[in-house]
Amino acid sequence: MALKAVIFDMDGVLIDSEKFWTQAELDVFSSYGVQVTEDLAAQTKYMTTQEVTEFWYERFPWENFDASDLENKVVTRVIEMIQNQDCTMSGVEEFIKNLKNKDYKIGLATNAPLRVAHAVLEKLQVYDLFDTIHSSEFETQGKPHPAVYLTSAKNLGVFPEHCIAIEDSHSGLKAAKAAGMQTIIFTNNNESIDSDLADFKILDFNRTLPAVFSGE
Repeated sequence: MALKAVIFDMDGVLIDSEKFWTQAELDVFSSYGVQVTEDLAAQTKYMTTQEVTEFWYERFPWENFDASDLENKVVTRVIEMIQNQDCTMSGVEEFIKNLKNKDYKIGLATNAPLRVAHAVLEKLQVYDLFDTIHSSEFETQGKPHPAVYLTSAKNLGVFPEHCIAIEDSHSGLKAAKAAGMQTIIFTNNNESIDSDLADFKILDFNRTLPAVFSGE
């Protein structure tokens, strides 16, 4: 099956940002009396920002709940950290450029809000290389539901079976597989990642392009 498009997840693939989301949740929700524990925070890792807000409110309800205001505070805090800290995955800019030079269409499919994606691509200086940037905030469900990937493929004008997704989580791999795409797990040299749904593996972006990209 000839590959025509590569769709990247964002958090944990383009940037090492999971810790920013954890910190932002702690900063924002703690101020409302939420007891953010590591165990509970681990459960929110792959949720959309909206799902995270609802998750904490259900467990520690507070007065004057304004979901969109809270989401906005978390997202603003995350963007601040992305802009001010060194969080780029080593070699990823060059990796994307190499794919673009081979005439692949490039997409981004993330559970994070669109404005975080824009901040990330600007930081990496690869904004112009992406043919579509799509967020689960515009879908009724985030990953592991395949919607964000199906819409991304549609935006690229490529059938899902001609797309490959680069993910770092089981939830993301599940979404891409359900959309009918091939999958690559990006491990960032972490061998303990659950990769049973991955067709290919990338340990880090400084290596040569995986064989799947050798001009099928």
